[in-house]
Amino acid sequence: MALDIKYGVSTWLWTSPFTTASIPVLFPKIAAMGFEVVEIAVEDPSLIDIQVVKKAMTEYQLQVNICGAFGPSRDLTHEDPAVHKNCLAYIETCLDYCAAVGTGFFGGPMYSAVGKARMVSPDQRKIDWERAVTNLRKVCELAAARGLQIALEPLNRFESDLVNTAADVLRLIRDINHPAAKVMLDGFHMSIEEKDVAQAIIASGKDLVHLQVSENYRGTPGTGQTPWASYKQGLEAIDYAGVVTIESFTPDNKELAGAVCFWHPMAESQDGFATEGLRFLKSWARE
Repeated sequence: MALDIKYGVSTWLWTSPFTTASIPVLFPKIAAMGFEVVEIAVEDPSLIDIQVVKKAMTEYQLQVNICGAFGPSRDLTHEDPAVHKNCLAYIETCLDYCAAVGTGFFGGPMYSAVGKARMVSPDQRKIDWERAVTNLRKVCELAAARGLQIALEPLNRFESDLVNTAADVLRLIRDINHPAAKVMLDGFHMSIEEKDVAQAIIASGKDLVHLQVSENYRGTPGTGQTPWASYKQGLEAIDYAGVVTIESFTPDNKELAGAVCFWHPMAESQDGFATEGLRFLKSWARE
């Protein structure tokens, strides 16, 4: 059975940070490759004119999704409430961007800072968890006021000590207890953390609103050890009809490379990564 999905690609495959100047370079290229959705990674909102994005969406007939970038200054589990305030202000701007482009959700690992991976006491873990729940409930209220959802992404153990699996993120949204709290999954992290990717997808069920993919080594879909049949089995079981986005990175930006331990290119060219990955995904979805 063929999957009824749309195909997207992240701007992180080519550039970091995404800026207004990235639009005339990336949007026509992404559209010409055959993608239907461009996923904008918002590192610095002040570098993006969302009205120019909207104009380009129409010009190139692309949909836009928005995902966030969460470093140490955007950590909802931080002990300093000023850091929470900074993160919430950033998220609110991103939610405004989501509303402007007509996407239904804002995605990312917004519960904590990427790279915050420590051995801490059970008491400290409980404090961090409760901070995340309290602050994400506020985020849900901001999202719901705009008719949006938030899509919370588990990260592997080397990038987060708080939410690593589908089971973890489902417990988080249960504790948040707000209808705007939903799930996004990323195949790279799942390849490290999940015992059974099909069951992780099935467990996420109706709460799964977005899926990102690459290979187990962050490379071009179809060139590694990812159990693609299991992904399809899970998506078919829940009648997933959302976007499947290729997300990987360029090592050209050293700050980003350090955050995700990305030291060298994963393909001969980033354009080849995208086109070959899309060709594979379309074949996989039809099988």
